[in-house]
Amino acid sequence: MNVALLVFYLALAAAGIAFCIAGYRAARRTRHIPRPTPAELGIGFVVCFFDTLGIGSFAPTTAVLKLFRITADELIPGTLNVGLTTAALFESVLFVTTIQVDPLLLVAVVSSAAAGAYLGAGVVARMPRRAIQTFMGIALLIAGSVFTAMNLGALPGGGMATGLLGWKFALAVAINFVLGALMSVGIGLYAPCMITLALLGMNPRVDFPIMMGACALLQPVASLRFFETGAFSWRTSLGLTFGGIFGVIVAFYIVKSLPLEQLRWLVIAVVAYAAVAMLRSASRPAAA
Repeated sequence: MNVALLVFYLALAAAGIAFCIAGYRAARRTRHIPRPTPAELGIGFVVCFFDTLGIGSFAPTTAVLKLFRITADELIPGTLNVGLTTAALFESVLFVTTIQVDPLLLVAVVSSAAAGAYLGAGVVARMPRRAIQTFMGIALLIAGSVFTAMNLGALPGGGMATGLLGWKFALAVAINFVLGALMSVGIGLYAPCMITLALLGMNPRVDFPIMMGACALLQPVASLRFFETGAFSWRTSLGLTFGGIFGVIVAFYIVKSLPLEQLRWLVIAVVAYAAVAMLRSASRPAAA
């Protein structure tokens, strides 16, 4: 096995173990952890099912949690990172072991995104409710715009490269540091990472292990901060976790492909509505 790939797997295992230990300690500090509702389990299944197929999970999950008022707005960033971590780890192992990618690029991008997430989560966990609502509203608008551009064919389709060299390598690493930090406030990494790699000439198929590997490492790292502060919903996180595992299994082993363009239009409509609702909440004086 390539040394860089071995480092990636070791880092992934370490992040997963640290996530479990931090979660256990946080659970011990919590007097009562409610069981997830069937609706929350269903949300976890659906968003992780689509996530495995390449749509992403942060924007759809944020939209659903906001529209149905399942989780308080200020707890959504932490809930996304904590609740979707297990699915991200599972997806990463599945795609990295089945799609060939430059191990050095994978390790560099994933490490950079994780570093950004750790710094970003420390800031987000202490942000006031109104600021979080504003950032997440903007994040949803960005996600909706990107999805629209993808459906209209306005974004690059990518090249044939499975690795990057020189300034392209450095740029990919730098951009993913920023994307890792932004994930802490609810801006999903998939779409902007896919666009970045496509502009640099990467094969779109190779984007999957890089995107999923980055999320698999940065989400448990970010979650460590949210476990410390308690800025997340236990019930919803557990629903996303257990429902998400089955969503990944069904998407990867059974369904494998769907007409994503049509599904993405539906996601765009839901995300746009949620973005407006989030920004309206932020504009109300009581939100401060």
